[in-house]
Amino acid sequence: MSSVFVSGLLAGKVAFVTGGGSGIGAGIAMRLAAQGARVGLLGRKRDKLDRTAAAIGDAASVHAADVRDYEAVSAAIEACAAAHGRLDIVVNSAAGNFLAPAAALSANGFRSVIDIDLCGTFNVSRAAFAHLSKQGGSIVSITATQAHVATPLQCHAGAAKAGIEKLTRDLALEWSRFGIRVNAVAPGPIEGTEGMARLAPPGASEEALRRRVPLGRWGTIDEICDAVVFLVSPSGAFITGSTLLIDGGTSLLGPGPFLDLLG
Repeated sequence: MSSVFVSGLLAGKVAFVTGGGSGIGAGIAMRLAAQGARVGLLGRKRDKLDRTAAAIGDAASVHAADVRDYEAVSAAIEACAAAHGRLDIVVNSAAGNFLAPAAALSANGFRSVIDIDLCGTFNVSRAAFAHLSKQGGSIVSITATQAHVATPLQCHAGAAKAGIEKLTRDLALEWSRFGIRVNAVAPGPIEGTEGMARLAPPGASEEALRRRVPLGRWGTIDEICDAVVFLVSPSGAFITGSTLLIDGGTSLLGPGPFLDLLG
């Protein structure tokens, strides 16, 4: 765990993390708990959530649901708030993605990514509003560089992530009077994630891909966790409506290796 923050920074707070069963979502959930928060984990696969919960211990609760199902999400948030007594932090980390040229992408494939990423982010944020507005709180959504960099084979993910960043700004404006801050984090290439395993061009040398990052390496899940803790902590108290780009400079170069796949 990073030592950037004082221990116990989030003591007394309750967080709800979607996509908390693996990857960045699980890392964020464990980091929030390490900083003193109690954490509700949401995801579709109970076994993955149970593994994250076991790593956290008694401070975790597990809520199996699909972010596309508003009623199920609402019930999960109510259960989390009932189990822990309140809700202060929401992290939208559930996502779906795959490589597909637009001309071969089915309408169902496009809609599926929009439903999980964009609609899921709205569902969770909307369902959490009543609790967050009681004492103020913070929402952080995980987006991606595809939101603002034209990227081959990613029109579905790019549209979803761009939608999340616009939703972030709109909710930040509307909900600021309730003391709710709404921000986003846009990771670039992060090692050890399912996203990198799925999206790295087939046959590409891992070392060659790393060299194409201006900072010369991939990011880590810990670095994304640092950003989320900063945004939900008192250090980020005057930040709302922002997207924090954490990509080692990759977006400065455009779509990079994705262009190689166009032939």
